[in-house]
Amino acid sequence: GSRGRWRTSCQQPGRLFADMAALGNSATTSNLAPKTKTKKKHFVQQKVKVFRASDPVLSVFMWGVNHSINDLSQVPVPVMLLPDDFKANTKVKVNNHLFNKENLPGHFKFKEYCPQVFRNLRERFGIEDLDYQVSLTRSPPVRSFDDQGEGLLLNSYDRTLVIKQISSEDVADMHNILSEYHQHIVKCHGSTLLPQFLGMYRMSVDSEETYLLVMRNVFSHRLLVHRKYDLKGSLVDREASDKERVKELPTLKDMDFRNDMQKVYVTEEQKEKFMEKLNKDVEFLVKLKIMDYSLLLGIHDIGRAEREEEEGGEVSNEEEPETENGLAAGATVGSYGTSPEGIAGYMSSCKPLGPGEFDPYVDVYAVRSCPGAPQREVYFMGLIDVLTQYDTKKKAAHAAKTVKHGAGAEISTVHPEQYAKRFRDFISNIFA
Repeated sequence: GSRGRWRTSCQQPGRLFADMAALGNSATTSNLAPKTKTKKKHFVQQKVKVFRASDPVLSVFMWGVNHSINDLSQVPVPVMLLPDDFKANTKVKVNNHLFNKENLPGHFKFKEYCPQVFRNLRERFGIEDLDYQVSLTRSPPVRSFDDQGEGLLLNSYDRTLVIKQISSEDVADMHNILSEYHQHIVKCHGSTLLPQFLGMYRMSVDSEETYLLVMRNVFSHRLLVHRKYDLKGSLVDREASDKERVKELPTLKDMDFRNDMQKVYVTEEQKEKFMEKLNKDVEFLVKLKIMDYSLLLGIHDIGRAEREEEEGGEVSNEEEPETENGLAAGATVGSYGTSPEGIAGYMSSCKPLGPGEFDPYVDVYAVRSCPGAPQREVYFMGLIDVLTQYDTKKKAAHAAKTVKHGAGAEISTVHPEQYAKRFRDFISNIFA
């Protein structure tokens, strides 16, 4: 199709960076294959100036993703994943004393976790490595307007991916669930409401370590979200604070959803499909003793987007002053011009989408409101925050909250089975 034809003509982004050649002495160690020796890399003179991100950690992240995808493209895809692949990692150490100082720190290390597993997951989620690479490295990621200040929360420049800073404990939790998560994704053929985990990395800069997890964005890269809810199925302490409410796009909660008389208007068939996916995903989370996850619900108001387009009014989601007509400027703002690349890029070379239209291959969490709904809307619904296991910390919180609110109270820290049941009941009632 048009995508295949376009692919052949596009320049591989790796060439843009010439793999940071001439980086003094750089060593790559990889335990992709058993007993791999540390390979010394001798880079030839670099031909192309490399991207610039103002944050050194982000520069290293972009460099590292580019490097790792280029390296991985040389490694044959295994027939099947082996247990060792779920423990594997690749590491690159770069000493870059005098060269390219304005773009990258003098010394840094980059580590990719379980590269074969994440490559396999990307494929199952229908994301080609080349697109993944372009979406993350063609232009620096931008701070998400959801960033609460507790560590980085970024969107890829084309808005198709979310890059979230996590803790070393989260990395350990990911390792604990990765094999079961992968099996679940295989079983459901990639059709899931769970986060689509696409890559996990560690950057070491100035002896500080930063861990980043890359996921597909639940929200659209082109349709603005006008209202947003984080739903857990609990009503205790589940209201947006006054501080939250004054934000451009506040994250509202269960009580707000109820008080707003909000409903999701989809066909009976769409609701059934959605609940079937949700039930499978929640069963999987119960099996892993995971709780405290939420349904993230974003609502795009088609009528409002059309009105704003007519008025020519500026709509902004904080970091995006150039956003207009309810469409997010994104796929065409790469620093290397406007060739259609990246996860959403090829769409601009196909027929343009009208108001409220989306490509289900890119906006995989999107559902359009049914005919006869009070408003024409597009809903984005996905599960988030699925790394919290019911451990000692949660048990302690549960005990404390039970004392405070009484044993029967609808609190969010409860046993995984109890949490799942209440969550499912609440979510099945959000539909009109």
